[in-house]
Amino acid sequence: MATAGKVIRCKAAVAWEPRKPLSIEDVDVAPAKAHEVRIKVVATSVCHTDWQCLYEAGNASNLRPFPLVLGHEGAGVVESVGAEVTKFAPGDKVIPLFLPCCGKCDRCKSDKTNLCKKNWENMQAGVLADGTSRISCRGQQVYQFLGVSSFSQYTVLPDTSLAKIDAAAPLDRVCLLGCGVSTGYGAAVQTAKVENGSSCAVFGLGAVGLAAIMGCKEVMASRIIAVDINPEKFEKAKEFGATDCVNPRDHTGKTIQQVVVEMTDGGVDYALECVGSPVIMRNALESTREAGGTCVIAGWTETETMSVPVIKILMGRTLKGTYFGGWKSAEDVPKLVEKYMQKKLKLDEFITHSLPLAKINDAFQLLVNGESIRTVISLGEETDKPERTPA
Repeated sequence: MATAGKVIRCKAAVAWEPRKPLSIEDVDVAPAKAHEVRIKVVATSVCHTDWQCLYEAGNASNLRPFPLVLGHEGAGVVESVGAEVTKFAPGDKVIPLFLPCCGKCDRCKSDKTNLCKKNWENMQAGVLADGTSRISCRGQQVYQFLGVSSFSQYTVLPDTSLAKIDAAAPLDRVCLLGCGVSTGYGAAVQTAKVENGSSCAVFGLGAVGLAAIMGCKEVMASRIIAVDINPEKFEKAKEFGATDCVNPRDHTGKTIQQVVVEMTDGGVDYALECVGSPVIMRNALESTREAGGTCVIAGWTETETMSVPVIKILMGRTLKGTYFGGWKSAEDVPKLVEKYMQKKLKLDEFITHSLPLAKINDAFQLLVNGESIRTVISLGEETDKPERTPA
């Protein structure tokens, strides 16, 4: 492409400081260096983690540097590649990944984990392998959130943090697979390994929780209890497969775990925590049955402390955590895209709003107000959007 090797000036939503609205700015995106890929971001969705980073910044749970460009649920097209890149070429459709997958380290070769640490510390700090960002604004370096920064029309990532996907995939849909949907769905089918005929409780009905319900339904769990304090989410939860919906505020005098245990005559087989609250994590664990119950924590928090009565574990329960749903990102995301293309995985149903980049602060407000599941932000044009392959 004519822009290869040159600095690209484009629009991005910049967070200059904590707890302030994002500012739409002209930014400069430098060319990709060795083992890096520069992509044109076509669409991105807004995740609660983006909001958390911006509006809870400065708390002990948030150590991200500013200024930065947020966004980590995106999809786009390769614009150019740096030296020594062999797996990607201009024109490839890709999904950027906040979790790398080098395919060579002990963790990538293990079937027990997906937690590749290639460039991990740098990407957590908002820079790439050489310790710098590829984005700048007003002559100042702007950090890349989780090494991604999909709230920019162009961005640069390591070649180990990209998934090449089906050329026919609609980018304004599959961008959701960059985080929330993959995490919740994987928490159920990949980490918990929910079984046919089992009972489940899902705590939190955002995108992660709804995706967890979708996973539980796919493996034919017999009972799926959806838990949330916002009853307006219950209809959507049932659409995804919930058999029961419970609002903890409707049960004064009882904890939610007591309610779930009574509903299931002893507790559920699987509980999935999709909020990121230590209190709800404990609620979820105590909702599982003795002698074999499993609780999986999918909700994100960085430094919070969870308090667990030891007896709850001693009585035969298993407590697990999951990151990105247990998927090996670069290997498994293309497979999830294919499931969507074959109409075996829901994505469209998560999208409640679509907005241009200029209105990204409105997307945050919709999220905070509980009015959206996922808002998709349009950053560019996709030349074609073929229909999905019939199931």
